[in-house]
Amino acid sequence: MSLRNFFKRHLPEKEHIHKRGGMHIFSDYLHEPNLWHLHRRSSAGGAAIGIFCAFIPLPIQTLVSAAVAIIFRVNLPLAVAFSLFSNPVTIPPLFFFAYKLGSTLLGLDEKNIDFSFSWKWINTTLLPVWEPLVLGSFILGTICSLLTYFAIRLVWRINAVNKWESRHRIK
Repeated sequence: MSLRNFFKRHLPEKEHIHKRGGMHIFSDYLHEPNLWHLHRRSSAGGAAIGIFCAFIPLPIQTLVSAAVAIIFRVNLPLAVAFSLFSNPVTIPPLFFFAYKLGSTLLGLDEKNIDFSFSWKWINTTLLPVWEPLVLGSFILGTICSLLTYFAIRLVWRINAVNKWESRHRIK
């Protein structure tokens, strides 16, 4: 199965994204055909944007990934889908490693932080540690998005070469 068919089968339809909460603010821009086409550049770019936005330490990853996908005219459904990499199960380890990395790079003493998402926790715990968290999130997001971009480009290329070779073997 090609990567294109896999994405077509598993990505939400255009109408579903139009109806999703918060996406109505982008409705004027959603008619751009490149946002919906599945080709190597658009797919790799959308996935990379989604992964990068998944590391944003705020609960607006989906909206940010949609906005950035529209700006760069890459596949919108993939950007939104890959931004869901950060979810209630993956957020604590992602932010833990981001904080550790940021603390190490800034040369700060690591504080023992109990991760729990509430307004009280944000006001009392997150505010003093935001610098290492943001730095670590930015670095991890950049690395993971670059790996995602090049991995999808590579898989797409391998798949295209295999299809081309199989067509020419038949003749």
